[in-house]
Amino acid sequence: MPNEPTVRLTAVRRLYEVSARMGAGRSLAETLQAVVDGVVDGLGFGIAVLNLRLPDGKFEVFAVAGSPEAREALLGTVSAADIFDAEFAIADAWGKLRFVPHERLPEGDVVGWVPDVPISDAPEAWHPLDALFAPLYSSDGELVGMLAVDLPEDQRRPGPIHRELLEIFATQAGLAIDKARLTDQLVAEKTRLEASEATFRLVFERAGNGMATIAFDGPDRGRIVRVNDAFCRITGYDADQLLGARLVSFLRDEESDQTRRELEEVAAGNNAYRFERVFTQPNGNEIWLDGTAAVVEQGPGQPRLLLIQIDDATARKDAERELQHHAAHDELTGLPNRRLLQHRFASVLERTRASGRTGALLFCDLNHFKLVNDGYGHEAGDRALREIANRLDAAVRHGDTVARLGGDEFAVLAEDIADDALKTLISRLEAAVSRPLPNITVQVTASIGTVPITPASTSLDALLHAADQAMYAVKHRR
Repeated sequence: MPNEPTVRLTAVRRLYEVSARMGAGRSLAETLQAVVDGVVDGLGFGIAVLNLRLPDGKFEVFAVAGSPEAREALLGTVSAADIFDAEFAIADAWGKLRFVPHERLPEGDVVGWVPDVPISDAPEAWHPLDALFAPLYSSDGELVGMLAVDLPEDQRRPGPIHRELLEIFATQAGLAIDKARLTDQLVAEKTRLEASEATFRLVFERAGNGMATIAFDGPDRGRIVRVNDAFCRITGYDADQLLGARLVSFLRDEESDQTRRELEEVAAGNNAYRFERVFTQPNGNEIWLDGTAAVVEQGPGQPRLLLIQIDDATARKDAERELQHHAAHDELTGLPNRRLLQHRFASVLERTRASGRTGALLFCDLNHFKLVNDGYGHEAGDRALREIANRLDAAVRHGDTVARLGGDEFAVLAEDIADDALKTLISRLEAAVSRPLPNITVQVTASIGTVPITPASTSLDALLHAADQAMYAVKHRR
């Protein structure tokens, strides 16, 4: 059976993939469907229903995935603004999620559609009348919709890992919906702008997201012509600091010529141009801007303008980086996992073949660690593993990689090392592990096996197997 770190890593990878697809939706309708498809394809639920909050506060089902019957029964249905209040009053709060167990539902007729699946009496089994909701919020905290999920793939009530991942996904879904809604408004508004400058001014000044116009032609090309209050708030600059300035002067790694060619192609097709750029605020802080640009024709003989809308995407970028970190690092210790070790080994092997200088792969197994878990419990064992991981990481040279392979097994990837230097490294690692652990009397030591990394080496798996065998030979000699 997979251990918890393996389950979490697999789930994080699936979450990262479906989040990327969700963020690629071009319109509000496409984004809404991408949200429910992502829940079913990537988060392990059989059914997902998205209720979009309407301007009058009511909710309408705009997207359903996983069940044709549910789609036929629910799609397009409109509910009152307080539809979820009664259920949330009896719900369990799982972070931002709300879980309504069937046992608390009042007796009587069931309202709404219920999946026709067998009922299990197993502990923690999912019941057809159980309900799990994830509120969806915009970047400014406005409730934009409600995501309802059903039929977990393991037929059990979701555990902490999948609750956390659903909550992360719901946060990104709310931002994606808000962005798509604003983008739809922007594209629709672009058409109306060509007929009414008054309408443009009204929408421009009152928009909740940052908006600006930039000269696209003529001697002022690239200079900012107009900004709204939200643009100033997001960027941190006053309007008088922005007007007349070139936008590229605030951006990092801006490929202006390439961007202009792409914008010309967009203008020819009357489409919207999507971009992500790093923007430098007045205090030197860098933020990620996520935006849409469209080229606006002002009329015969008039220079074209570039109308852009921006949102601060820094939080989303940070979340993406965190997901990438989870995918490459051990959940318990924070050390690189086998996937990242494989990536770094490939680089080391390439340099070894170019230089001819030998490296080493060390396989480290902890002795007597089972006594820690048996005598002090697994929480103490986890703390001890984190302590040992930190010691190993501190004992290696700069540029070496310490990775956790699982359980009480670690690997060290060391480039350009042999003979006395390798013996010294092994001694440091053994000494680091052998030091007494806080509040634990068990003497934990390390058995370390090594194999050389040479230009003739082939795969990490083969070297790990050989180092493992060498480790057992060391252990038996002791």
